[in-house]
Amino acid sequence: MNFGERLAGLGYAAGWRLVRVLPESVAKAVFGFGADLAARRQGPGAKQLRANLARVVPQAGEDELDELVRQALRSYARYWMEAFRLPSMDHDAVHRSINAEATGHENLDAALAEGNGVILALPHSGNWDAAGVWMVGLHGKFATVAERLKPESLYRRFVDYRESLGFEILAASGDERSPSEVLAERLRANGIVCLLADRDLTPSGIPVTFFGAETRMPAGPAYLAAKTGAALLPVGLWFTEDGWGLRLHPRIRVTGIDGVQAATQALADVLAGDIAAHPADWHMLQKLWVEDLSADRQKALAAREEPRQP
Repeated sequence: MNFGERLAGLGYAAGWRLVRVLPESVAKAVFGFGADLAARRQGPGAKQLRANLARVVPQAGEDELDELVRQALRSYARYWMEAFRLPSMDHDAVHRSINAEATGHENLDAALAEGNGVILALPHSGNWDAAGVWMVGLHGKFATVAERLKPESLYRRFVDYRESLGFEILAASGDERSPSEVLAERLRANGIVCLLADRDLTPSGIPVTFFGAETRMPAGPAYLAAKTGAALLPVGLWFTEDGWGLRLHPRIRVTGIDGVQAATQALADVLAGDIAAHPADWHMLQKLWVEDLSADRQKALAAREEPRQP
C-alpha cells in the first residue's frame, strides 16, 4: 500500500467517524465551503466538470457556466456529506421523503409482476445511496456491483457501509464467481439489480451518442436484460432543496443479444433527458466523451469495434 492509498483510507475513515456526529447545519456549511473553494481553484476535476456541463448545457454563457459548476460541486459535496451521515440517519424518514417525490412506481410494479426480475440503470446523479435506502424500504434487499478500490481496507469500508444500508454488494473483480453470473441468478429469482450506467470508457463499453457526441456506456444492463428476460428500467435521480427526487422510467425492451446496442442507446437517451433537466446534480468529474480522450485512448477504443460481453 502506497502513502497516497493509506492517506485516502484514513481520510474516509475520519469522514465516517466525524461527519456523522456534526450538527447537520455545521456539516452543510463545511462541505459547502469546500465545494465553493474547489470551484474557485478550478482544479482538474472542476475543469473537467465544466467541460462536461458545457456539452449538457451548450447555450450557457461563461458566467452561467461558472455558476452551474459551483452548484454542481455543491451537489457533489452534498452527496459525500450524506454518504458519511447516511448510516446514522433515520432510514424510514429517508424512505418516506423519497417515496413522496418518486414517480413511475407503476413501471416497477408492472416489471416485477412479470416475474423475471428488474434491472434499474442509474446515472452518477443525485444520491444513489439514498435511492438504495428507498428501494430497500420498498422491496427489500437488491444487488449491485462495486469497483474494488485500493487500498483493500477502503474497499471493505465502502462495502460495509452499503451493506449496512441493506444492499447486496458484489465485487466487480477478484471474486470466485463473476458478478454477471450472480446478478443473473438474482434476476431469475425475480430480484432487483441496480447498476450505474452512464460511463464505460473501456473496449467492452457500448458506443452511443450522448448529447450529440460519442461516448461508451456499460453493456451490462442491456446484456443482462437480454440474457435473463429481466425488465430494464432507466432511473433519474436528483436533489431537491431538502430531499431527493427519483423517476422510474418505462421499460426499455431488449430484443435479444443483437438488441443490446439499440437498447443501450435508448438508455443513453433517457438518461440524457434527466441529466439535462437537472445538470447541477450530475456528478461527472471525469472525461466522458471519446473525442476528449488522448489519442492513445481513442486508438485503443477504436481497435475493438465489437464490445466483448461482460
